[in-house]
Amino acid sequence: MTETDALRKLSILATLLAAAIFLAGARLPPHGPLPQPRPDAADTTSPTPLPDKAEPPAPADVPAPQPKPDVKEPETPAPDQPSAPPIEPKKPEPAKPPPAEPMQGPPLPPGKGPQTPEEDNKSPAEQTLEEQHLTIEPESDAEHAECTAALKALGVVFKDVPRIDDGNGCGIDKPIIVSEALPGITLKPEATVRCPAALALARWMKESVIPAASAALPEQGRLTTVNQATSYLCRLRNSAGTGKISEHARGNAIDIASFHFEKGEDVAVRSRREDSTLTGAFQRTVSAAGCLYFTTVLDPESDAAHETHFHLDVIERKGGYRYCH
Repeated sequence: MTETDALRKLSILATLLAAAIFLAGARLPPHGPLPQPRPDAADTTSPTPLPDKAEPPAPADVPAPQPKPDVKEPETPAPDQPSAPPIEPKKPEPAKPPPAEPMQGPPLPPGKGPQTPEEDNKSPAEQTLEEQHLTIEPESDAEHAECTAALKALGVVFKDVPRIDDGNGCGIDKPIIVSEALPGITLKPEATVRCPAALALARWMKESVIPAASAALPEQGRLTTVNQATSYLCRLRNSAGTGKISEHARGNAIDIASFHFEKGEDVAVRSRREDSTLTGAFQRTVSAAGCLYFTTVLDPESDAAHETHFHLDVIERKGGYRYCH
């Protein structure tokens, strides 16, 4: 190593030593430099430097406490006493609807109340006789007198009987009991009907049944008895549990089961559609002729409920419509 290199290294060490001594004695100033105002903020007030320590406000600046209002504080319950449950506010009671006014209309028959919603929702085919609340139809005195006069003129044997009322619309206002459909022709058993039904039966017998029997069954002799199966009877149609009321329950219908003659066997009403004998012709003839006198004629060809008789009734329909089968 040359002398020049040694001197250079000593000079560098001396410089580093002096810098270290200088830095060790240096201190930071107590306050940092203040920010200079912006050129465009000449009118604004320069911020005031913060003091070293915040001082508490003067006593005059502290608000004086205000007196508390005279409110009684709730007493604290003793430890051994349970606290009272909070009182809930009462709920307003709902307003009661005004009482329903009674329905206006004609008075109901004795013992009949208004229909229930369940009954209202049922169709007539689903209602029992009791649910239908039917009544007996009144009959005119003048029409009844005219009808009974016509019966007497034909020689029908009958008697008037008191009004029949079996309830639920079953009954006859002016019933009669017929014992002979025509002179010398017994109605067996006696039939309780309205006069119009008895009059239709008498005319059918005189104008159709007797002439047809004379033509088809002359060897059997005179017709002496008409055997009936049902006259007045309180029930629904076909004795069903629900549905429309039967015309039997109103005295408008009679069922004919057979015809008895002086000679030979009785002619029973049964299915004779394929019967090619004169007896079959007789039954088909009187069945068809029945529609001239009755508004309903049902024979053994109608349905299973009429396999053994004629059903004949005088129900009134709109437009004079008749049902004959």
